[in-house]
Amino acid sequence: MSKLTDLPKRILIGRALHSSKLGETLLPKRIALPVFASDPLSSVAYAPGEVLLVLSAAGVSAYHFSPWIAVAVVVLMFTVVASYRQNVHAYPSGGGDYEVANVNLGPKAGLTVASALLVDYVLTVAVSIASGIENLGSAIPFVIEHKTACAIGVIVLLTLMNLRGVKESGKLFAIPTYVFVGGVFVMIFWGAIKGFLMGETMKAPTADYTIHAEHQGLAGVALVFLLLRAFSSGCAALTGVEAISNGVPAFRKPKSKNAATTLALMGGLAVTMFCGIIGLAMATNVRMAENPATDLLKNGSPVGEGYTQNPVISQVAEAVFGSGSFFFVVLAAATALVLFLAANTAYNGFPLLGSILAQDRYLPRQLHTRGDRLAFSNGIVLLAGAAAVLTYIYGADSTKLIQLYIVGVFVSFTLSQTGMVRHWNRHLATETDPAKRRHMIRSRAINTFGAFLTGLVLVVVLLTKFTHGAWVALLGMVIFYATMTAIRKHYDRVAEEIAADEGPGDETVRPSRVHSIVLVSKIHKPTLRALAYAKLMRSDTLEALSISVDAAETKLLRDEWQRRGLDVPLKILDSPYREITRPVIDYVKSLRKESPRDVVSIYIPEYVVGHWYEHLLHNQSALRLKGRLLFTPGVMVTSVPWQLDSSEAAKLRARKRAEWNAPGSVRRGPVSQPKKEKAATKK
Repeated sequence: MSKLTDLPKRILIGRALHSSKLGETLLPKRIALPVFASDPLSSVAYAPGEVLLVLSAAGVSAYHFSPWIAVAVVVLMFTVVASYRQNVHAYPSGGGDYEVANVNLGPKAGLTVASALLVDYVLTVAVSIASGIENLGSAIPFVIEHKTACAIGVIVLLTLMNLRGVKESGKLFAIPTYVFVGGVFVMIFWGAIKGFLMGETMKAPTADYTIHAEHQGLAGVALVFLLLRAFSSGCAALTGVEAISNGVPAFRKPKSKNAATTLALMGGLAVTMFCGIIGLAMATNVRMAENPATDLLKNGSPVGEGYTQNPVISQVAEAVFGSGSFFFVVLAAATALVLFLAANTAYNGFPLLGSILAQDRYLPRQLHTRGDRLAFSNGIVLLAGAAAVLTYIYGADSTKLIQLYIVGVFVSFTLSQTGMVRHWNRHLATETDPAKRRHMIRSRAINTFGAFLTGLVLVVVLLTKFTHGAWVALLGMVIFYATMTAIRKHYDRVAEEIAADEGPGDETVRPSRVHSIVLVSKIHKPTLRALAYAKLMRSDTLEALSISVDAAETKLLRDEWQRRGLDVPLKILDSPYREITRPVIDYVKSLRKESPRDVVSIYIPEYVVGHWYEHLLHNQSALRLKGRLLFTPGVMVTSVPWQLDSSEAAKLRARKRAEWNAPGSVRRGPVSQPKKEKAATKK
């Protein structure tokens, strides 16, 4: 099986890397930006549209609130970025929000943050890929007709890319991310020139449409609630900001400085693109509706079910560049691609956080292990599986999935910033250097404002999105929290139980006697070898044990035993119900009951076969019996193997695999074989 899987594995994810190569996988800022910031950068492709969709419930007249909502999002973005710059300097180990909350607010707060982040990472993959599939489907009908299958296919592709390693996946994702960012800036710049300098009138494809308002004449509390809901939808632009603080160890040195610089660059790019697209959408009279088939009117009539509502960024690009133009096509392609790649933020954040949680014994230890390419492969696969399940359940519908979004990230924002306030308070209590105290006071003020603002936004998000699907994200957080708590309790219980005592204990006391039993079904070479090996152990008592399920076969066994004159007593247990495992277990328990200080040693003859399918034909009874005996106190189980001819063929295949080099595994030619091994091979 190893030979069958080795070549495909090397083709898909590349040759294995030595642990000493870990430093070569660290990221420079130009690669770290698309790796860790592709999520917030790409969110400008759908966040402006979400704002207009919510405002459309009150009609076109409510669109004039969108610039103010954009300003609120910008203030929030700069606050969060400034706050996280303090985080990466204070906690460069990569724990991010989890470490900050765990150290300063306690394990329960840390676990709450971890649960929120894990849910948010899964949703990031599902939302980004679903949105990308919908953008691509507007140009390729086949994709939208099979969007669930296509979305899951993209998840598989991204998983393989990330299994190849962070650095390689970063190089692959850098080009489309930078093309997208450059295309949006060109669109904003050219749109400003056409509108302000050239005086041209730019019209979006939906500029002449009208919107049927679901709630006309909103005022007072109803209007405030609508604006708050639009603001919470626009906050999708902030998702993924925390990934950089979780991924500090993946940066090149100086890690904290490079991470802080990348954060600032990401924040500046994201808010500029977000505001630019909102501004151009207003200038080109973009019209959006939550239910376009009925609420979007053309010449006074609904556009109908056959109408496809293009995203805001697509409509603005068509108004600025012209439909079908070179820049329009390039930006449309880059937008669809970068939405797929936005999931890469989660593919880097989730495994890193999972590794830290596994180290703290909140998740299985396998998540702390690096794979062949020095990536946290198990975490990558777990994320992909969870995102694929969520995508399948919601049919890759971004409108449904996005309602689950944002809750987790603002839970982590709020608790993290609250933890940072306590961090600075603790250090200020002992710091005497005036310069350092001034720096700490300034940092504390930034984190205090960040905690207040993100906490306020969390309340708004919960109030406006809870019934629209946010409850599912909260349920996911509760499930993660409960699961991780249970895992930690299990690891703690096992560690306490197996801890070695300082003085001598029962585990170091020699048993009074050893009662050895060789299991026998018939007399053949494996049985004779097991008997010979058991004699070598010099037990206090040695006997052979057979289970009688067929009287004729049992008689033949007894006669053969006497004929050969075997000097080991044979004990036969009747099994009228033809069971094998239970009579052995009952007999062993009876021995233990009679002599609790004795140890019972069981020897099981087993065949060693050379083909995987032959395992289905042998040793099944032995496997079941061993599984039961493992749970019986005071019992030791020993397998005595007998190699069949086919297993010798397996040895030869193993030797050939050792001499065979996978593609790319040897750089300077094949390794020379020692003369003795060559001679043995010829023989």
